[in-house]
Amino acid sequence: MYQHLIYQIQNGVCTITLNRPEVYNALNTLLIQEITQAFEAAASNESVRVVVLTGAGEKAFCSGADLKSGMTNATSLGDSLRKNYNPMILAIRNLPKPVICRLNGTAVGAGCSLALACDMIIAAENAKMSQIFVSIGLIMDAGSSFFLPKFVGSQKAFELCSTGRVVEAQECLALGLVNSVVASENLDLAVSNMANQYAQSATSAIGLIKKVLNQSSFSTLEEMLELEAINQDLAGKTQDFEEGVTAFLQKRKPTFKGF
Repeated sequence: MYQHLIYQIQNGVCTITLNRPEVYNALNTLLIQEITQAFEAAASNESVRVVVLTGAGEKAFCSGADLKSGMTNATSLGDSLRKNYNPMILAIRNLPKPVICRLNGTAVGAGCSLALACDMIIAAENAKMSQIFVSIGLIMDAGSSFFLPKFVGSQKAFELCSTGRVVEAQECLALGLVNSVVASENLDLAVSNMANQYAQSATSAIGLIKKVLNQSSFSTLEEMLELEAINQDLAGKTQDFEEGVTAFLQKRKPTFKGF
């Protein structure tokens, strides 16, 4: 079904693996379109409760745009972003389910943006991130101008984008770019534990949490209070809410179905 990625579902966990290790999982047009399609498939599949996004190989999560695919200053990069990159990022952010980035190695350029678009990032100790765009005379894209200031503030975002310097895993953790850093040999276990926790959680509520938080950066307090009321009403009509209250009253662990 897919040429450049691996799509697997097991026990409610959908794993999407960028599978171009020979070029450090660089993004060409087909891979970008397949990532978008994979997230759309995960959105429509009720058995999927959480998505894990990662890269094949040990060295790189994603090395950004594949510069060998014919990018020149005669190419309309804006049209390429609108047609390919932007739908990919929106498919991740609009997915009403949690997305965990298994950051197994280097994430640079649009690959860094791709990681930042996820809801959580669990990084291996050898992972690195870089807004490398400026090194070829470009600005950040694929959402980094939105994500970075939220995570690190405007001044640090300017520094990282205007220098393109490499940020090691521990500094990523200190800056708030990743949620945790683990030894490389423990990465699979850490990601699996988190994914399994989400696969057994109240998926609808998490989707609504994600939806509300996505609005918080450009809404007033009054608007957010109303958005909370609207979405709390939706959450209160789910079977998971009923199960959660029943389990609480019965002093047992809830068994959520995700709807």
